[in-house]
Order: sequence, then structure tokens, then C-alpha cells
Amino acid sequence: MVYPMFTMVLLTLLVGLLTVKARFMSIKNREISMKYYQLMQGDNVPSAITVSTRCFNNMFEVPVLFYVATTLYLVLAIESSTGLVLAWAFVILRCIQACIHLGYNNVMHRLLVFWLGFFTAIAIWVNLLILHS
Repeated sequence: MVYPMFTMVLLTLLVGLLTVKARFMSIKNREISMKYYQLMQGDNVPSAITVSTRCFNNMFEVPVLFYVATTLYLVLAIESSTGLVLAWAFVILRCIQACIHLGYNNVMHRLLVFWLGFFTAIAIWVNLLILHS
């Protein structure tokens, strides 16, 4: 479980760095003032800022379910090949979702991958509960 968890942390780091880069570039290119970032409010925000910020925020929403469940697998010393496959599937789906979000950003594709990832996180929990019983 440690490797899928660490990969998820690396994905979060990568998306965070891309968000910071987008913010610096928006200031450098004079698309937005530094003052915008004080409250994250204003008009005419470049889409790259909104999209990258939203994608980064997404890394702290559903993945919390993943992190808690995988941590419990480790703490409770539960070994499960099904749990491991589900954990990797979750990470792969989150990578795909981030690529869609930061790339061509098709909402329907992103929504489909989001729900697949969400149900994968739920499946990780169900597997954990079954094995812990």
C-alpha cells in the first residue's frame, strides 16, 4: 500500500507545482495582479489559474478516503492483493483525471473518471471491512 500512497503524493506534488507555475506565469505575463492571490477573488481570472487551482484542490477531496483506508491496511497489517490492485487503480484513475483536467478538460470524460475513482475508493473500504471482520 505504501507505493500507491506515495505515487498519489507525487501526483499531488506535480499538480501543485503546475499550479504554482501557472500562477507565476499569470503574474509575469500581467494577466492578473498579485493582489488577486490575497483572497483568490477578482474578475477576468485566466482559465489556467482556475483549472490548475481546482485540480490541485481536488487532490485533497476524494483522495482523503483513499489515504485513510490505505493507512488502515498498513496499521492493521492487512495484506490484500485485491486491496492493492484497487489502490493502484485509484491512483491511475486520479492520474487520468488530472491529465484530463489540466489538458483538454472535457467535463464528461473527467466526470466519468471521477466516478470510477470514487467507486474504487469505496471498493477499497469495502474490501478493508470484509478483511477486518
